[in-house]
Amino acid sequence: MLLNRTIRWQGIGDTGTLEHCHVIANGRDTRIRGTIITPSYGLFYRLKLDDDGHVRTVKIERTDGKVLELFSDGAGGWSDDRAEPLAYLRGCIDIDLWPTPLTNSLPIWRTGWSDGQPQRFAMAWIDGDAMSVQRQEQIYTRIDATRFRYQGPDNFERVLEVDPDGIVTTYPGLFQQVG
Repeated sequence: MLLNRTIRWQGIGDTGTLEHCHVIANGRDTRIRGTIITPSYGLFYRLKLDDDGHVRTVKIERTDGKVLELFSDGAGGWSDDRAEPLAYLRGCIDIDLWPTPLTNSLPIWRTGWSDGQPQRFAMAWIDGDAMSVQRQEQIYTRIDATRFRYQGPDNFERVLEVDPDGIVTTYPGLFQQVG
């Protein structure tokens, strides 16, 4: 994947966020940097993916000084910033960071898709509000070239709209791309 793009999203309704993100994919790796303004805090994030689209490093910093840093071997093994293994994340290749729709693009980018065929992913789900991480099972189903059905815990479901680069443009009820 080759990409050098800036994206912006506006949170819808109670989400109340504004995000600015830049993605650079050069065929060797992908580097993503983003800033999110929420009603309660600001959040900076940096992600590095390897050439297969597997998350390798995650760094999240909030304006209140809280920091979360994670490292992956690209094969589902994770550790924290003290090199302590995080066994509960074993098998997770992607992350899903709240509050950004950008990380919903990670499994879309690295997976071969057929319309109507659901694919299950073990995600390292990061809650930016609590600055915590947990394992979460998610299902994505490609409906067509511009829409994916996302299914998460507690029967949460949305049809995400994506652009030709696989970047979420519309996440109904939560986020809308604005630039």
